[in-house]
Amino acid sequence: MRATVLGGALSWTVPSFLAETFHALEAAAADARTQQPTGKDATILVVVQLAGGNDGLNTLVPHANDEYYRARPKLAIRPGDVLKLNDDFGLHPTLTGLKSLWDEGRLAVVQGVGYPNPNRSHFRSTEIWQTASEADRFERHGWLGRYFDNACPGRDATAGVSLGRQMPQAFAGPQPIGVCLESPERFRAFDADPSSSREGDADDFYRRLNQADASMASDAAEMANAGSSIGAVAGHAATGISPLDFLERVALDAQASSDTIRALSQRGRNQATYPVGQLAADLRLVARLIAGGMTTRVYYVSQGGYDTHTNQAGAHQRLLSEMGGAVKAFLEDLTAQGNERRVMLMTFSEFGRRVAENANGGTDHGAAAPMFLAGGALKNGLLGKAPSLAASDLLNGDPRYTTDFRRVYASVLESWLRTPSAPILGRKFEPLPLLAGA
Repeated sequence: MRATVLGGALSWTVPSFLAETFHALEAAAADARTQQPTGKDATILVVVQLAGGNDGLNTLVPHANDEYYRARPKLAIRPGDVLKLNDDFGLHPTLTGLKSLWDEGRLAVVQGVGYPNPNRSHFRSTEIWQTASEADRFERHGWLGRYFDNACPGRDATAGVSLGRQMPQAFAGPQPIGVCLESPERFRAFDADPSSSREGDADDFYRRLNQADASMASDAAEMANAGSSIGAVAGHAATGISPLDFLERVALDAQASSDTIRALSQRGRNQATYPVGQLAADLRLVARLIAGGMTTRVYYVSQGGYDTHTNQAGAHQRLLSEMGGAVKAFLEDLTAQGNERRVMLMTFSEFGRRVAENANGGTDHGAAAPMFLAGGALKNGLLGKAPSLAASDLLNGDPRYTTDFRRVYASVLESWLRTPSAPILGRKFEPLPLLAGA
């Protein structure tokens, strides 16, 4: 509320709970180590999940490694086709977008990223990555949710925006922050009752609730008990306020988030040509929201399809082509906006694939794989140590990790989001030198 004009704009219709809690919120925010940047000066993180387990060896290709070619007589990328980064490594031939970013000095590649005691289950390994937990521990809250809780208390729900149908576990936190949407035009409060004849029923209810008319109290309670819901809850109710006051607060947050996202997405304009595909469409929307002035700190998008057990070559080529082209177009859009040095894009996948190809023209669940980071403020180059592919050095047929993924998270938290990483990750991890000049 302090970081927007909402308080002034709605001062004549402010619900009763604001009068009771605004001073308490103001005092708490004044003493907290919170981040209250405007949309014009904050750094932004865009997380891209490559869901399914991306084959890191055919993405960052060890084109001078004989073990790689012996293990993959059919699937290996031939040396003459590789987009070479140096004498040892290069990119899949369809990753021309990422290669151009490399040539421009806007791409960093972290090699051999994983964690101790790797898990080959999609669900469990994704959970480990999203919660930044040890492999033998189960965490309820995501690493970004803990970031929001530690560094962004008092911010509205749009501090984190996930594009898609489900909120990622990475956003789960002690004090929930974050909204999930497929398109800004459809981002509104919907009635949970499938028999409802009008999609605006719930939206109308929350707008009427925000008028703070005392006569609505019984009506509000009846509708809430009937199953009406909202898509986002920011923060928590202050101690001692009534259930109705809490409901009013939630409604105000939902209405403001919905209106803000729709308005700013319409105000922003894309200035780059994106390829066809869902990931490209999502990144195009993120660029539009950034251009429109959203104060979001973290955006989260996902590209699925990387579980390539059979006939990998064609599917992997298509996926990487879209990913590389979408990321390149996104950076071009940010450059045209003048925002390329404010935004860092980071990819991750729950695991890589095994070194050896299987009998079905694909690869099976593995362990360590590379991560890509793109942006105008990055230190260009290869980071970390590449894992050995010698048979004696493999872990059950997988490359051993050489960089713990939480070191990458620590680097992003400390150097980019500018907050201490240990309270968020549970302990101290040595950051990597991600930024130019570091």
